[in-house]
Amino acid sequence: MDPDCDETFKSAISSERHAMFLDLIDVFGSGPLSGNPLAVVRGGEGMSDAQMLRLTQWLGYSETTFLLPPTDPGADYRVRIFYPAGELPFAGHPTLGSAHAWLAAGGKAKEDGCVVQECGIGLVEVRRDGERLAFRAPPLIRSGPLDAEDRAETLRLTGTDEAQVVAAVHAANGPGWKLLHLASAEAVLAAEPVSRAPKGTDVALLGPCAPGGAAQFELRAFFADPAGKMVEDPVTGSLNAAVAQYLFASGQAEGNYVAAQGRKVGADGLVYCSQDESGDVWIAGRVETVATGGALFLA
Repeated sequence: MDPDCDETFKSAISSERHAMFLDLIDVFGSGPLSGNPLAVVRGGEGMSDAQMLRLTQWLGYSETTFLLPPTDPGADYRVRIFYPAGELPFAGHPTLGSAHAWLAAGGKAKEDGCVVQECGIGLVEVRRDGERLAFRAPPLIRSGPLDAEDRAETLRLTGTDEAQVVAAVHAANGPGWKLLHLASAEAVLAAEPVSRAPKGTDVALLGPCAPGGAAQFELRAFFADPAGKMVEDPVTGSLNAAVAQYLFASGQAEGNYVAAQGRKVGADGLVYCSQDESGDVWIAGRVETVATGGALFLA
């Protein structure tokens, strides 16, 4: 924002309003406006939890983040990640979008080439990966097979044919993803999820793509909004991080691969997943600013 405009904006704020900056970011797109949108609030210090949640719900994106000064000396910034039903300890596309917004606003990392984000699960590293940003996948909180009850409920929620299921596993790394690994991308795209689901629902589908395309795997992710409506997320970094750890650990992927997501909801996301020599998993994608400017929030 132009400095003169910035001062005019600030001077126009009454004592009942809180001045902040709002960035709109597109994350994991294969081209312009094809990824998962994110709202990033800068200057939100002093906002209450209720205000952050209310603004998140009003904006209507799957997540809104609030950039704050770090409390951990090893971090470059702190982020709080909200979705319409509450706060998340970690999420992937908000991590990359928040790092992008922080850097674009003039943020300088303590360590050259590596940004360290503080969030609910601790510290997460973000680095430049060519023209993309990448985050180091956090450890899984829960893994292993779903029990019979969870498997049946995930099948019901996602509208998936039992005959197409290769594996059913926990893939929790903040969000508590319950993952169905299906026989093909076609089976993933054919699934017809229910319209309503219990609060806290986080379920997902994975299937291999036919050879020769831009992606090797197709993903879909679903969660319940505060009203109990089942929502499909356009492109999901936390899910891709958990899926990559599952695929690399089980030997079903090696080195690197590309995952597609969002085609059933009008997006065209591509997520670049890799495992380095030390075994760490990195999740990368294209990140672009769509809009940036001043915003007002009524206290």
